[in-house]
Amino acid sequence: MSTTRLQALIPQLHTQRPVTVVGAAVIDVIADAYALPWRGCDIELKQQGVNVGGCALNIAVALKRLGIDASNALPLGQGVWADIIRNRMAKEGLHSLIDHAEGDNGWCLALVEPDGERTFMSFSGVENQWNADWLAQLTIPRHSLVYLSGYQLASPCGELLVQWLESLDEVTPFIDFGPRIGDISDTLMARILACHPLVSLNRQEADIAAERFRLSVDVEGFGAEWVKRFATPVVVRHDKDGAWYFSETTSGCVPAFPTNVVDTIGAGDSHAGGMLAGLASGWSLSDAVLLGNAVGSWVVGHRGGDCAPSRGALLLAHKDV
Repeated sequence: MSTTRLQALIPQLHTQRPVTVVGAAVIDVIADAYALPWRGCDIELKQQGVNVGGCALNIAVALKRLGIDASNALPLGQGVWADIIRNRMAKEGLHSLIDHAEGDNGWCLALVEPDGERTFMSFSGVENQWNADWLAQLTIPRHSLVYLSGYQLASPCGELLVQWLESLDEVTPFIDFGPRIGDISDTLMARILACHPLVSLNRQEADIAAERFRLSVDVEGFGAEWVKRFATPVVVRHDKDGAWYFSETTSGCVPAFPTNVVDTIGAGDSHAGGMLAGLASGWSLSDAVLLGNAVGSWVVGHRGGDCAPSRGALLLAHKDV
């Protein structure tokens, strides 16, 4: 049923709502690790490669390959890492509205364990140095979808970004807090949720949110209580067990698409990219989650996080399922 629905939906992807992606483009140095290092140890790593990544970059790539037009505000600096990112974006036909900032872009070491789980150690660069001049360069039409990541919201520039978000008229923020959900102050979190964003969480992040806001740990209870408390939609991704969605008018669970997991780098980003593509096309929340599941399943079956599928690749992958 999910595959049949996906086949019918993909040809209907076209931009009906403006999308602005605000966030980071960084370098991912990816290495296989037989185990995570412990204090005082010296473990041997096997390097997989050096990829261009970052939550916002992964989403920009996904949207582009799905045929959705987006404005990308991914600060690019002046240095070795920035040049690699700029060249990679150019090959995808992408450019950033914030370019040649002073300083270089950040990078992270991603350790991938044998089961595909990844652990990041990150070094910040210009992507976390947002200022008023950069934000003044962004024109956000009404009824836009605006993506923001917890990595930026939890950084020192988070206050500025939230202030900017509060100044926008009739937009729908799409926020993936990621592992930084516990690093945002209560005051700032309250202001973010008052903007009525669509929030996407993975299973672990939902557990953190449940404890923080004293909500049910059961996913259905959590979703219902979240919507009642904050009057804003939430999606809870349960990996191979599908993704739950909750809003004031609808709720449900969309099954996952089976895949052979290679690594989980970019899993949440790719899911967000698929969802944003669906929402930008005017789809329902459930259909947007379905596309997010399909894009996410593709990405975890390939190396790196910037490997989102095209429409044709998605159609082919699910043709005979």
